[in-house]
Amino acid sequence: MRIVTGKYKGRHFVVPASFKARPTTDFAKENLFNVLRAYIDFEGTRALDLFAGTGAITLELLSRGCEQVVSVEKDRRHFRFIADTIRTLRDPHARPLCGDALRYIQRASEAFDLVFADPPYALPELPELPQRVMQSTLVAPDGLFVLEHGRTNDFSTHPDFVTHRAYGSVNFSFFRHHGQPDASL
Repeated sequence: MRIVTGKYKGRHFVVPASFKARPTTDFAKENLFNVLRAYIDFEGTRALDLFAGTGAITLELLSRGCEQVVSVEKDRRHFRFIADTIRTLRDPHARPLCGDALRYIQRASEAFDLVFADPPYALPELPELPQRVMQSTLVAPDGLFVLEHGRTNDFSTHPDFVTHRAYGSVNFSFFRHHGQPDASL
């Protein structure tokens, strides 16, 4: 796994072959972050990486100067890998959490400028994620939610949908929060 751009550009981390996570490809990451630059200024951004997996997106966000990056990963081995990698970088802006991303969405009270989610493509709740995230308190007003998913998902009819980008088999759907979060959920 390689950090593509920013202050940690070129740093490599070896992901154990036994990991179940499928890291976002460098090609998809680079294109994702090119698109994100049009929507957000990374410096000063508070970001959340749900289903963090290997931490590849977390590391890219930190490398680009985000004010805070919270990463949520349920698998303990993956969480330890993310935490160890962040310790190696000595980056004070990272906060890795070991926990279930779906529960985090339901219970969190923090708001983020950018929420990124890369759930397992076979996750039964994946089709509901845009609704769950956009109705939670996670996305700040005018904040952005990006969902990585397989090619069989289409979220274009969601009221907060902005755009869809595909890079090979990797798909990203972008959602923009307009208005105040619904604190009743």
